[in-house]
Amino acid sequence: MMERWGLPWLSVNVPVGHWRLWYPDGYRPPLVGRTFSHGVLDCYSLIQDYYRERLGLTLPDFERPDDWWAKGGNLYLESFGRAGFVDVTGQPLREHDVLLMQLRAPVPNHAGVYLGGDVLLHHVMGRLSGRETYSGFWERITHRVVRHASRC
Repeated sequence: MMERWGLPWLSVNVPVGHWRLWYPDGYRPPLVGRTFSHGVLDCYSLIQDYYRERLGLTLPDFERPDDWWAKGGNLYLESFGRAGFVDVTGQPLREHDVLLMQLRAPVPNHAGVYLGGDVLLHHVMGRLSGRETYSGFWERITHRVVRHASRC
């Protein structure tokens, strides 16, 4: 959270009286193998980091409250247009396309990046981020495919 908000943290051991001030240093874990923390290190932050590292594009951050998909939110369909993406559903997949998936929810609530060669980079709650074959289950739950306007 310190890195996400860019603010220093103060840790205090009350009984002992020790304290330490921590400063954010811009650290982001590697794209593959990161632990999941909703709103901090999740499927959308993975897409943000992928686009920044691989394409030099900075995507806006969106507040992602817990269970937004179950509380009437439709974050991905409402936000990806504002982030510069266009719907290319039905067109052949291209490297860097973002796949919006509906994972046990009433609206698309998961996303990943298509890396080409039927490989998906994504981060599911309760698992480390990683690459998987894009077929079967992941293909069936894909609701939309969006592409950044700079890649069209």
